[in-house]
Amino acid sequence: MAARWWRWRRGCSWRPAARSPGPGSPGCARPRAAADARAQMSYFNLVKSITSVFRNVYGLSRFHHTTPGVCCYSKIQSGEKYTDPFKLGWRDLKGLYEDIKKELFISTTELKEMSEYYFDGKGKAFRPIIVVLMARACNIHHNNSRDVKASQRSIALIAEMIHTATLVHDDVIDDASSRRGKHTVNKIWGEKKAVLAGDFILSAASIALARIGNTTIISILTQVIEDLVRGEFLQLGSKEDENERFAHYLEKTFKKTASLIANSCKAVSVLGCPDPVVHEIAYQYGRNVGMAFQLIDDVLDFTSCSEQMGKPTSADLKLGLATGPVLFACRQFPEMNAMIMRRFSLPGDVDRARQCILQSDGVQQTTYLAQQYCHEAIREISKLRPSPERDALIQLSEIVLTREK
Repeated sequence: MAARWWRWRRGCSWRPAARSPGPGSPGCARPRAAADARAQMSYFNLVKSITSVFRNVYGLSRFHHTTPGVCCYSKIQSGEKYTDPFKLGWRDLKGLYEDIKKELFISTTELKEMSEYYFDGKGKAFRPIIVVLMARACNIHHNNSRDVKASQRSIALIAEMIHTATLVHDDVIDDASSRRGKHTVNKIWGEKKAVLAGDFILSAASIALARIGNTTIISILTQVIEDLVRGEFLQLGSKEDENERFAHYLEKTFKKTASLIANSCKAVSVLGCPDPVVHEIAYQYGRNVGMAFQLIDDVLDFTSCSEQMGKPTSADLKLGLATGPVLFACRQFPEMNAMIMRRFSLPGDVDRARQCILQSDGVQQTTYLAQQYCHEAIREISKLRPSPERDALIQLSEIVLTREK
């Protein structure tokens, strides 16, 4: 089971925070939610203001509670023997990277090396794991079938290929020098060739998608590609009004990260079950887990070490990006608003902003918001028939919140 102590990292040091209760655990200690009552009220006012203009897109009104709660489940619901979610998912993903490399087959040696560079088996394969677990959970819910269809497994490959293509492109845009503990494609082969390598991976994913031969699935996953482009454009801009700014951040987060997980989950549910209710459950689970995943990623950018992350920390600040911890910190340090608008471009801006964030409750508030997204993900997936795969998806929500990299 994942650790049940929320831990905040300063540099490379851990220190324990308040213990997190499971649902239905009255009397458990409440997680640390604010440095003081004023900051807590500022947070709720912020969420309330976002909700009023953004309810239909993100449903944040569901996350607005006067008493913080945690989404973790501490026991298995199905009554069947439970396996670690990653071990359970890998049962259907043996040969994942070899199969992806077959999709990327090309005679040009250099392009082949570039395209396969990140498919080295060292990634978390978080998205393929979710996809195959969702496929099994939906199949079991529909007709108690415990087999993953070939088309559903193909979605897992395609999701990982789309994700990896975006990593290659993002590293070019960000001029990144390291990824997963090694040099980026753009630093080894140059930016122009890196862009082409990302395009090639995306084209191979599109061919694999077309091979499934289902127009509904093609429509669902091409929406992901549109969202990725729109999300990148959103990241290039900023909003002067701080409430609009947070909504802008959440929309960008959905399009760049959560859309791929949400639509991949929906795709395998469509392939395995004709019920639109199940399709919506799968989509909402993926959307909420995807949002939480990115929120925690934004937290780790301030609380983790470069060695653990495999890439430099505080990278978002250096790129001029205002993520969740930054936006929450602004409520206690209004001076940061000017830094955000100039994208932390003046000497000393990055160091001062980081100092403000670590002195504020920005990290805790962002983590709390991620908890609420995971709570919603669990609420959705719990509507499916009990199965080890459904329980593994519940457990993955907890892993998202407690991961260290």
